[in-house]
Amino acid sequence: MDADTATSLPYRAGVGVVLIDAQGRIFAAQRKDSPSAAWQMPQGGIDADEKPRKAALRELWEETGVTEDLVEFVAKTKGWITYDLPPDLLGHVWGGKYRGQRQKWFLFRFLGRDDQIDIETEHPEFSEWKWVTADEMLAAIVPFKRALYAEVIAQFRDHLA
Repeated sequence: MDADTATSLPYRAGVGVVLIDAQGRIFAAQRKDSPSAAWQMPQGGIDADEKPRKAALRELWEETGVTEDLVEFVAKTKGWITYDLPPDLLGHVWGGKYRGQRQKWFLFRFLGRDDQIDIETEHPEFSEWKWVTADEMLAAIVPFKRALYAEVIAQFRDHLA
């Protein structure tokens, strides 16, 4: 796909979740569908007629098994934050209909125990998970999402380890 076609495509509406433990460390998980290290935070699309916060809680549950009663809402990003797909993924991800995503991010504090996190969900996306610092999360994210993650972390920095 050429650059002009890519820039004419819309952004997919999505959400992301920064799940932190009592020490302010971030939940990070290794994607199952990546041959190389691809650690990320829970994130995904917003369904039709779904509010962003509801979508964030749904994505959190679908990807980690963590239910709404195990988290406390802390903050959300100001406005939407975008990222563009790299050229090798354009035209392949999301049926080639989007150039990237515009996301609203939510910060939730995990109130449960680690054994209540279950990434072996109905449609598992992750092979393993761990708690990391903000700097470790930035170092582990795929390069095309790094600026987005940096902005999210900057907005939530006061709550992070």
